[in-house]
Amino acid sequence: QGERKGTNKYYPPDFDPAKHGSLNKYHHSHPLRERARKLSQGILVIRFEMPFNIWCDGCQNHIGMGVRYNAEKKKVGNYYTTPVYRFRMKCHLCVNYIELQTDPGNCDYVIVSGARRKEERWDPGDSAQVLPTTPEQRERLALDPMFRLEHGVTDRGVLERAAPTLTRLQEAQDAWKDDFGLNSRLRRRFREEKKTLREEEEEAAALRARAGLSIPLLREEEEDRRLAALLTLRAPD
Repeated sequence: QGERKGTNKYYPPDFDPAKHGSLNKYHHSHPLRERARKLSQGILVIRFEMPFNIWCDGCQNHIGMGVRYNAEKKKVGNYYTTPVYRFRMKCHLCVNYIELQTDPGNCDYVIVSGARRKEERWDPGDSAQVLPTTPEQRERLALDPMFRLEHGVTDRGVLERAAPTLTRLQEAQDAWKDDFGLNSRLRRRFREEKKTLREEEEEAAALRARAGLSIPLLREEEEDRRLAALLTLRAPD
């Protein structure tokens, strides 16, 4: 489609480059076509992808991350020198409109209206993960040399405490690197188990044939042997 628009352009006989400048000006149209129908209001229609899982307030349905909408994009402010954009889109399951807004300070999106976020976030400290630095900490790291020095000492201490665990994880990972050897041992064990099962099935079939039984026989367990040995100690009655 892009190649077609770029190479196959029809220039009418009355088209004058000096007068019209471009085909868009000649046809009194915008290069973005329908996407720019509200450009006079500062709104551009874009293809927006849902950044996280949400619940629609209109129909109470779940909308998954990655669902795409034709959204109206509009600049609503600035975070220092970074523009803050708002996206307005209609739910594909009802008539409710959803509005999201960028949050440059936290590198995230926030819901303005029409939906609520499905909470799937957790505290990394609860699972012993490395905690990322907050914006306030990053600012202090850039401006405060003493805080940067203390932060480095703390990080080195965390690394020293985590080193034994990391070493054990690395050793466990190295033990699984020989894929061919692991596959060979696994296949050998499966062959042995398959042979044992086949012998047990043949023995059970022979026993059914001798006893004239038509019911399947279960595998003999140690508890069965113990109960069979105790039957000889029961009274004749």
